[in-house]
This record gives sequence, structure tokens and C-alpha cells, in this order.
Amino acid sequence: MKKWISLIGCMSMLVVAATVTAQDFGDFSSQTLTGKAWEAYGNGDLELALKYTAKCKEMFLEDAKKQQKEQAALEVKPTGEAIHEFWALNDVGTCLYIEGQVKEKQEKIKEALAAYKILVEELSLSQCWDEKGWFWKPADAANGRIKQLEFDAMLD
Repeated sequence: MKKWISLIGCMSMLVVAATVTAQDFGDFSSQTLTGKAWEAYGNGDLELALKYTAKCKEMFLEDAKKQQKEQAALEVKPTGEAIHEFWALNDVGTCLYIEGQVKEKQEKIKEALAAYKILVEELSLSQCWDEKGWFWKPADAANGRIKQLEFDAMLD
């Protein structure tokens, strides 16, 4: 009997250890957290994607809001490499978009709308690099999702 209890205890520890390593925040930079969120989302690990987006928001949301104000005050909006100066704004904005996408997949529409609305209302100037070679605006995509989800809700 003691051997079985010991074996169960060891198996429990392995499960806990696996869970801890599955959520590797890397260097805790906003760029790393955003990249890991995209990767987890792409792999269908929605809960892990949410852990990365939550950590990014927890650590960098205030910086993102400051950078939104700084960028809004500029006469000429940043382009090219200058976009990277607004790293927190870009990464937190992207994480809010990922969060909205995850919540949609989980059919948690109110939560998806909440994430999208924060993005549109508070971090609208964020930009995300597409591997195809250009920047896109998560707030524009989120605005489209808001309209679609609210329209769908009217039909229900």
C-alpha cells in the first residue's frame, strides 16, 4: 500500500512540474510574452495563451498607456524602425487582440468584447508586425470583430 501511495505522490509531482514548465515566461519581456502568446494560440493551447497575455498586461499595461499618450501627442506618427520605440503599446495591444481571439474560440463573447474594447478605446495606436513584412493595427481588426459580434448578438 505504501508503494502505491508513494507512486501516486511521485506522479502528482510530475504533473505539477510539467504544468510549471509549460508556462515558461522566458525573459519576461513584453516581446517574449507576446510571441509565446501567439505560439500558444497557434498551437490551440488557449489557456496557456491567456496566461501569457495576462502576464504581459500585468507587467506592461501602464507603460502601454503612457506610450499611447506619447504617440498621440506626436505630429507625425512613427513608421519603420520608430514603431519599435512603442514596444509596450504594441505588445500589450497585440496581447489584447490575442485575448479577444481566444475568448471568441472559447465562446466567451462578453469577455472577447471587453478585451477588444480596451484595445480600441485605450491602445488604439498599437501596431503588430506581420511576418509577411508589414505592420497592422490590432485595434482596427478588433473594431471589426466588435461590430461583427455585436451584430451577431442582435440576431440572437
